[in-house]
Amino acid sequence: MGILPKKDTKLILDPLFDNNPITIQVLGICSALAITAQLKASIVMAISVIAVLSVGNVIISLMRNIIPSKIRIIIQLIVVATLVIIVDQILKAFSYELSKQLSVFIGLIITNCIIMGRFEAFALANSPWRAFLDGIGNAAGYGIILIIVGFFRELLGSGTLLGFPVLGDPINKTGVYAFGYENNGFMLLSPMALIVIGLIIWVQRSRNKELIEE
Repeated sequence: MGILPKKDTKLILDPLFDNNPITIQVLGICSALAITAQLKASIVMAISVIAVLSVGNVIISLMRNIIPSKIRIIIQLIVVATLVIIVDQILKAFSYELSKQLSVFIGLIITNCIIMGRFEAFALANSPWRAFLDGIGNAAGYGIILIIVGFFRELLGSGTLLGFPVLGDPINKTGVYAFGYENNGFMLLSPMALIVIGLIIWVQRSRNKELIEE
């Protein structure tokens, strides 16, 4: 990050840590609940949001001086919907099975509060370069939480990572592993995503007391 000015570096690093969209702003929780039972799906969703938000921020920034104020939300929705359709078609072309698994959740990126919030709060008021960095930072902050949650849910719930056995090869079809580990099916249930996120928030606030609300 040394090649970037400090104020630009902050646009990327701040959402990763002290102003994370999920753990601090509490946005984008739905996908954390829905698709984080598997690490691969979490990674693909993270990459998709990074692509949509970074490119979308640049487009909105380039158009910021010509977008009529009264229809700016409609324009923003058109931009994000177009980008999401492109991402969805790329997924169907190169990873059809994963695309079916993610199903409607790729489409729901259109209504992701993080994306619309960054369009409205940042891209409309800043240059394309800064808007791009802001998009990368916020989407990466969102994505890293999805990946962490997906990592622990798949590892402890299925005993695998990216579909490969990690906690040992199962000795029968019950999910019991050779050295005694038994899959925790609760980790695959949606509420466990909230619990894992809650633990991440607890760790984050323990490390940075300034984040603790009085």
